[in-house]
Amino acid sequence: MMMKFGSFKFFYILLFFVHILQSNADFTTEKYHQINITQGTGPESIAFDCKGEGPYVGISDGRVLKWKGSKFGWTEFAISSPFRKRSLCDGSTNSNLEPLCGRPLGLKFNTETCRLYIADAYFGLSVVGPYGGVAKRLAISAEGIPFRFTNGIDIDINTGMIYFTDSSIIFQRRDVDSLLRSTDRTGRLLKYDPYTRKVYVLYDGLVFPNGVALSMNRSFVLVAESTRMRILKFNLGGEEKIESNAPEVFAELPRVPDNIKRNENGEFWVALNTGRSGTAPNDIPDPIAIKFNQEAKVLKRLDGNGAIAFNSISEVKEFKSKLYIGSVTKPYVSILDV
Repeated sequence: MMMKFGSFKFFYILLFFVHILQSNADFTTEKYHQINITQGTGPESIAFDCKGEGPYVGISDGRVLKWKGSKFGWTEFAISSPFRKRSLCDGSTNSNLEPLCGRPLGLKFNTETCRLYIADAYFGLSVVGPYGGVAKRLAISAEGIPFRFTNGIDIDINTGMIYFTDSSIIFQRRDVDSLLRSTDRTGRLLKYDPYTRKVYVLYDGLVFPNGVALSMNRSFVLVAESTRMRILKFNLGGEEKIESNAPEVFAELPRVPDNIKRNENGEFWVALNTGRSGTAPNDIPDPIAIKFNQEAKVLKRLDGNGAIAFNSISEVKEFKSKLYIGSVTKPYVSILDV
């Protein structure tokens, strides 16, 4: 069915697509296209379900959407709160409404159970079944201290353990710029045990911990420490709290990292979120993501070639020979052929 547009609206949309095409005209190293989001913005994290369907994304108005192909487009899959008001929230891009509407950040399917786990910046850790709906809240605090900025997430599908970050116990997501400028060291790496339903603080005193990724053999977990522009490595030995040794520095980065995603080969994609105005100290002038192996060797640097489509990169998810790229602010998911 063809939509009817007023002449002004049609002209505005035409200009938008011309602008996008021009901004990517010099991106010659990879084949690029995108999936536009018409309501809300900021597809922070990207996930595919146990059937390989998706992508699923969390957006600014508090919903998790599922892409059902060009024929059906985006459909609502889940929300983080039963008290969310659609009249107020649907389509919202107002960060001041996030505490009421929710803001899903980290997304991760347990491919054994087909359940989606959501790290919502305001509503904590929650889960929703394979058919979606209102997510069930699992945890909102650890050791008596409420989550303030629930962020990255990963799952050990063999044990069901969930690793996630609380970026600060002081600043909320809507105050992220203040957090970046601060000296706040209240961030935490956490583990949720679905059998005991307890949350364990694995490590605290972190400076804006963000993305989380478990190694393929589950011997360590990586955490992006955004403000310090580095990735930390925490060796796991089954303890409820890592306290014997400080974490290792896995990698120093040229720009601020956001999420970390492991691919099927056990390699890690680190999205570089900010700092594109300056030159980076390596052979790639505009790195927007870096792929590491388990030994922290750089396998690839993804060059954004200055394209504005790659501003505010939040995540790079490798799936079926494509890179799905999320953003904190953009109204689309970018896709590159590997």
